[in-house]
Amino acid sequence: MTYKDFLTSCFEELEKLQDNLNEIYDINSFTKWDYDQASGIITLSKSDKILNFRYYQVGTYSTELKTWKWSWDNENTTKKVAVDAEIIKGFGITNKYENLINGEFDSYEEIGWELSSICINLIGGIGVYRPFYDHLKIHIVLTELMDNDLADTEKNKYVDCENHNRRRRAFICQHLKEGSKNGFEESFETAEDMEFEFEDDDFVAWCNECEKIRIEEDSLAGKCWEQGKFKIVCEKCYFKIKESNA
Repeated sequence: MTYKDFLTSCFEELEKLQDNLNEIYDINSFTKWDYDQASGIITLSKSDKILNFRYYQVGTYSTELKTWKWSWDNENTTKKVAVDAEIIKGFGITNKYENLINGEFDSYEEIGWELSSICINLIGGIGVYRPFYDHLKIHIVLTELMDNDLADTEKNKYVDCENHNRRRRAFICQHLKEGSKNGFEESFETAEDMEFEFEDDDFVAWCNECEKIRIEEDSLAGKCWEQGKFKIVCEKCYFKIKESNA
């Protein structure tokens, strides 16, 4: 199939999805937007309503440079929300569709909608939201509506850090610092960027002295947590401390 024929088919499907999205959520009426790359949640708001969606970012079109840039080629887009490069580029290479292979190229404003329609065809989604920031038109594929309370809970699992980008939260006792050599006990074996088995899981670590209290009380809560004065750090800091205490 030629690229033009494939694109036409994808775009026709996107038009249907957009009509449905606007009919159900009146998405164009929302005046504010904020996306959280760490959690993969975008929040749309107006005076009387807030909606949260899971999303992935297709890419950006620069009205200043007249260029398209795929999210997987953008250092400012996290892997959490960047479109799956293996799927898109792989399909492009197989079918010799240049627009799906090159990370950045000269183009025209409608390219974002066209490539978003292809992404929905190959990866999935319920429609596209396209905010405008500075000179960038950002093309975002919405994948599902979220309950607002659940969205807040998930976003709160990520923290801003003075030294690192926004990352998942982690808890450590007051005695653990980088290079402290006070031991490093955990609730379960961890690895950076791992997927948790349960929704309520967190990275939690404590020193040898806190471990003695935990064993005595058979609980991390209560006296151990109180005397340990546990604090929140980001995931990156947590693993730097773990490495230096191993």
